[in-house]
Amino acid sequence: MKKQFKILVITAFIFVVGGQKIQAQAKVAHVDVSELMSKMPAMLEAQKQLEKLSGTYDTEYKTMVDEYQGKLKKYEQEATTVTDAVNETRSKEVQDMQKRIVDYRDNAQKELQQKEADIVKPIMEKVKASIQKVGKAKGFQYVLNSEGLLLTDGPNLTADVKKDLGF
Repeated sequence: MKKQFKILVITAFIFVVGGQKIQAQAKVAHVDVSELMSKMPAMLEAQKQLEKLSGTYDTEYKTMVDEYQGKLKKYEQEATTVTDAVNETRSKEVQDMQKRIVDYRDNAQKELQQKEADIVKPIMEKVKASIQKVGKAKGFQYVLNSEGLLLTDGPNLTADVKKDLGF
């Protein structure tokens, strides 16, 4: 019984020490995902599309605000020369315009964020697939994003992933 217990303890020790040795041999590399995304041609094109859309929203928003300010100024100048009923109608009109402007701005921001997510998601998936492909081809079990690492002294796969992505 003691002999079997000794064998069991020795076997368990070998597995624990051997398992640590195997884990210590895992190959780890890093890649700068921010650099890849910022220099990727598809991402640069996406940014141009988003800037154009944002410009369109900004122009429309500015037009609405200018119209609102013009009416407000006109109504303030004429307030003493028109009836209370007209002033009340104008006040309601100005409040409605304010609400439309705020709603437009909020919807434009939401649409812009959704468009950005729709454009960036497939690009990010392509980058992730490339990182996995390059990492596996080079025999790495782990590839970390170097952006959050305090020390990036190991292999850097950024250039290899750029090459795989074609830029």
